Amino acid sequence: MTGYDRRARPAVGGTLDMILEVLGSAVLGLILAWAAAHSLGHRLPTGPLVYATGVAGALFGDFVTHTALGPGTAVLSILGAAVISVASLSLLLRPAGRLRRRSATA
Repeated sequence: MTGYDRRARPAVGGTLDMILEVLGSAVLGLILAWAAAHSLGHRLPTGPLVYATGVAGALFGDFVTHTALGPGTAVLSILGAAVISVASLSLLLRPAGRLRRRSATA
């Protein structure tokens, strides 16, 4: 059997598992972005940017983890999606207080 045989059985995991993994990662990114927006809303930019960053970070994290570990590791891929999504969201945080700049003469 060659790689061009259309009657060949799909690889372990299949297309449906991959679609569910991607959808799960996107939903996880939305949940993490919502949690960040509600708990740290005063330190984050506008809502749409936060939600888009959460979802994009989760999808990128899922892609990287799935590529590194291979098929059949959905739980670890979701965990990687969460880590990268949280890291992406943390890059949006602004400092808590005002930045106090000292003058050159002080």
